[in-house]
Amino acid sequence: MRATAVTPAQEALHDAWALLLDQSDAIADSITLTLFERDQELWERIGPEFRADVRSSTRQHIRRGLRILSASHDPDHDQPGHQENAVELWRDTGRRRARQGVPLELVLNAYTLGARILWEALVSRVSADPSIEVDDQVLLMAARTVWTNLDVQNSVLIDAYRRESSRIQRQDLQREQSLLDGLIEGRGADPLFADEARTALEIEPDDEVACVVAIHDGGDASDTLGPAEDRLDRLGITARWHVRSGVYYGLLSGRLPGEAGLVELFEPHAPGRMGVAVSTDGIAGFATAFQLAHRAAETVPRDARRVVSVSDRLPEVLLAGSPQVAPRLLAETLGPILAQPRVQAQTLLDTLAALLKHDGSPTHAAADLYCHRNTVIYRMKQIEQLTGRTLTDPRDKMLLGLALMARGRA
Repeated sequence: MRATAVTPAQEALHDAWALLLDQSDAIADSITLTLFERDQELWERIGPEFRADVRSSTRQHIRRGLRILSASHDPDHDQPGHQENAVELWRDTGRRRARQGVPLELVLNAYTLGARILWEALVSRVSADPSIEVDDQVLLMAARTVWTNLDVQNSVLIDAYRRESSRIQRQDLQREQSLLDGLIEGRGADPLFADEARTALEIEPDDEVACVVAIHDGGDASDTLGPAEDRLDRLGITARWHVRSGVYYGLLSGRLPGEAGLVELFEPHAPGRMGVAVSTDGIAGFATAFQLAHRAAETVPRDARRVVSVSDRLPEVLLAGSPQVAPRLLAETLGPILAQPRVQAQTLLDTLAALLKHDGSPTHAAADLYCHRNTVIYRMKQIEQLTGRTLTDPRDKMLLGLALMARGRA
């Protein structure tokens, strides 16, 4: 295949750029020094190792760029087995800067500065030596070449940077989710794992920790919790979210407002059934907090949009944690009532609920039920006769109350 012929104008352009080949490292160092002086505080914060990397990388870019612009042979890259080209160099820089956490804007600014200084170096070299014959047309071509190449460089670098950033974010998310899974499996009790989790999840040693659980009943909790997350951010509370077996849960850390405050915070934005539990033992107790928050959420009627705390639902949580107890509790307390005709049974159950709500007071129960006080007294005697329990006995009242809760879950 025949090589494309080089025009006299292109040859003159190559010769002009070749004038800078022996100055490539000095030009690169000038670019690096200008970068460091312009954003001195930032570069000092990044550290000496990174600054050395920038200096080396800039030298490599300028050296490689000048050899391409001047159509010169590159002994370091034109040998067999060394086929790295300029495009791959830009890609590698984009990937490396993304891994180093350098802002993309800063990288692009560095490339723009490099193009400007390279162009100025060519103009300065031609102006300083009258014996060099480079006409203005060639200099204009050189300027267009520099800025055209800059557009290509930026395009390649941006694509590589964003791809690498996305990959890092996926890795970070996978690690975060793996740590959250480990915590709800009880691995927070392992000091080494707990330290790793605190570091990765940015949890300070004195931070309070809580768990929030949202049970999926056909919806997507992440779509509706955005406003709540905004409020958490304003309060300085960090939230890490994950989904496991259809349960959307979050680890909250920071200065927390307590369970009641968290309920108030999430209540307006509840996507469904939600439970909140504060860990009494920080990271080490997160597994227990998850279990309690999950059970608390399960005590909420299905398809309801409500947030409850473990503290306010302890009896229901106890029942949820011992499912084998509920059938026996129902059989030994409310069984005889449930055996009555359906309408009569429901009337007695409603009366029992009203009496328990008002500490056994027939007068107050009658107001809730819109009936006469004597009617409530009659029904109360029926309840006590059928169940063998009395509403004046604290233990019997507790059992009957638990039985109503168990029936509500059945």
